[in-house]
Amino acid sequence: MAVEIERKFLVRDPSVVAGLAGTRMGQGYIADNGMWVRVRIAGDTGWLTLKGPTRGMSRAEFEYQIPLADAQQLLAEHCAHGSLTKVRYIVTVDGFDFEVDVFDGPLAGLVIAEVELASEAIEPPRPAWLGAEVTDDRRYTNAQLAKTRTVPTPAED
Repeated sequence: MAVEIERKFLVRDPSVVAGLAGTRMGQGYIADNGMWVRVRIAGDTGWLTLKGPTRGMSRAEFEYQIPLADAQQLLAEHCAHGSLTKVRYIVTVDGFDFEVDVFDGPLAGLVIAEVELASEAIEPPRPAWLGAEVTDDRRYTNAQLAKTRTVPTPAED
């Protein structure tokens, strides 16, 4: 089974992505029946992803590339559970790739870093530009952000 193990942090210094090339993303949520169904457009590529419930830092994840036109139609017509836009940057620290998402639209000002891990036992580096960990704060899941379209009150460091 495909498993995603991920930790998530607020970013205290968004200048960490200054000068980096990012990928514009639009994503929306089609269904939630215990497993989220997400459609995403990353650059000019479409993706369909199924994500199971989170247990600790882990959850089942199945991701498939789909035709761009299909992703565009799904995003435009079938995302009853909300959508969002952001630019994703990759910042590598000590061999760990942090995906730094800079949100726009109603979520402008929110910057979150995610790092995928091979095991829940692995402790990623904590560079100074990272803020509070929000892995367990469901308000910061992309699905919840897409649904509410509001920036949560920041967690304490």
